[in-house]
Amino acid sequence: IMSPDAVQIVGTLIFAVAILHTFSTGIFEKLAVRNPANAGAWRLLTEVETVFGVWAVVLVLFIALHSGSEKAAHYLQGLEYKEPMFVFVIMVMAASRPITQFSAQIVRVVSALLPISKPVAVYFTILFVTPLLSSFITEPAAMTLAALMLKEQYYRKNISSRLMYVTIGCLFVNVSIGGTLTHFAAPPVLMVANKWGWDVNPLFMLTHFGWRSAIAVCFNAVVVTLLFHKELGRVVLTPAREADRVPLGMMLIHLFLLFVIVSFAHEPPVFVGAFLLFLFVANAYPQHQDRLILREGLMVACFLAGLVTLGGQQGWWLTKLFAQMNATSIYYGATALTAVTDNAALTFLGTQVPNLTDEFKYALVSGAVTGGGLTVIANAPNPAGMSILKGCFPGGSVRPLWLFLSAALPTVVAILAFRLL
Repeated sequence: IMSPDAVQIVGTLIFAVAILHTFSTGIFEKLAVRNPANAGAWRLLTEVETVFGVWAVVLVLFIALHSGSEKAAHYLQGLEYKEPMFVFVIMVMAASRPITQFSAQIVRVVSALLPISKPVAVYFTILFVTPLLSSFITEPAAMTLAALMLKEQYYRKNISSRLMYVTIGCLFVNVSIGGTLTHFAAPPVLMVANKWGWDVNPLFMLTHFGWRSAIAVCFNAVVVTLLFHKELGRVVLTPAREADRVPLGMMLIHLFLLFVIVSFAHEPPVFVGAFLLFLFVANAYPQHQDRLILREGLMVACFLAGLVTLGGQQGWWLTKLFAQMNATSIYYGATALTAVTDNAALTFLGTQVPNLTDEFKYALVSGAVTGGGLTVIANAPNPAGMSILKGCFPGGSVRPLWLFLSAALPTVVAILAFRLL
């Protein structure tokens, strides 16, 4: 294995600084208060979604200064930015009123079948059914829908901060593992499915990963719901307003466009074209739309694009690390590493290592999805959920340490499901 060059070493150092930055956003908030003249710049640095974008710019500037602007441009051209583009498109589309009403209707139907109080049943259904839906509508879409429903029905109802953190921790873990029933919904699975032939048999993911994930998702949702059932039972749900109901035809148009976007997730000309058509329909019928979350979507896309840019320089040490591990150590190693780097980046690097055993491949992917809820950078859809819910938390931000602790127990459940079942 070749030794790292200066750009790779500096790229890793910048990546480490960016990770530390995500855990230190409170410092910049204090600086904004102390320096009102530059408060805007300091507050920009408190946004977790902008952190990796800012430090990615620093990396590109270093490459340009060290190796020339052509090298910097060549580096960017060699990276893959489909995922940030797709997450932006699917996040805005999934948050449109017709799609959210359709999803809310599914939640209402399922929750009505449960013999418990309605607020408790709806909460459980959001944490159980929506993450499993991510295997069919993709994880970014499911995360967006679940976060919007939780915000509308619970987070805006003055629930305790403890319940807020436990909920977002459980949601992040459940969405990360809930997308493994199919080969096209979870980013870390997408990275390996074609390379390793997991997309040939449509039931491969369900029989090897999905049933274990479904058990863990259900168990996590049940435990959290039981722990907070008294507080949840006091929540008064907001009824759907009849005046805002979307006609069936408009809902079907949106569902069709969503289907096209999901089906062509790897073809930017197609899913961007479908998104432009969606914007045309939304503009033509504003009475059937809420505010499109374009800003939130762009912030998340910035985060992911920065992660891709910085992640391109991390292969030299991750590949060395993989070469020294067996199947058991790679599972726990991937679970831990996912907390500090995107899980899709980890599995992609796994495809670059030749002659991996089936046991090693399973361990790498299952470990990557297991740790996908521990931090905001662990799984691509997490920033989408964070951007929607963070304003409801005390101080308007989610503390990384409390998120980690809240996701720890659901992560242990996922570990038990993947290692013991």
